[in-house]
Amino acid sequence: MARVRDVSVEELSGELKEIYTRFAADYGPYMNQLRVFAHCPPALKHIVGLLLEFSDEELVAKRYLELALLVVSRMNHCQYCVRQHAPNLMSEGFSNETVENILRPDCPGLDAVDTLVRDYAILVTESANKIPDVMFNEIRKNFSDPQIVELTLRIALCGFFIRFNDALQIEEEDEMHSMLASAQNL
Repeated sequence: MARVRDVSVEELSGELKEIYTRFAADYGPYMNQLRVFAHCPPALKHIVGLLLEFSDEELVAKRYLELALLVVSRMNHCQYCVRQHAPNLMSEGFSNETVENILRPDCPGLDAVDTLVRDYAILVTESANKIPDVMFNEIRKNFSDPQIVELTLRIALCGFFIRFNDALQIEEEDEMHSMLASAQNL
């Protein structure tokens, strides 16, 4: 149980109810987090709504988003997030061995762009003000400016969600364990 009570969809109206309902139906097993976000209508509208808009646009390939988000999750030792993003990354064709070793410099199963995204996510998380120009130039060769902005935003948001979940002690959804187990058996 989180440190604050859950807010149900029945307590909301209008646009907020629509966002809540759509996120619950379309985005994945994040209900515990959603029920807490609903305490703050601007957060529900703008942060959860932003995630839905990103999903609609699909500007950055899911492969790279899930790779970056798993890296941030592993760096922050966030089991909630690892259990969310590991199955998603495996559904993009990555092996369990790759997922387990994603932070190792010699991680198996990564191509050059995957490695670039992984290393960029590490730097954005650890030392965003020290990203070398040579790395950014490589990012620019592989991604458009809008994609770079979204990728960077999603990496930074992942760190935010980790701190939010930890501070409010938001528990993992029951489905997460089965999702990860199913993905590992693929």
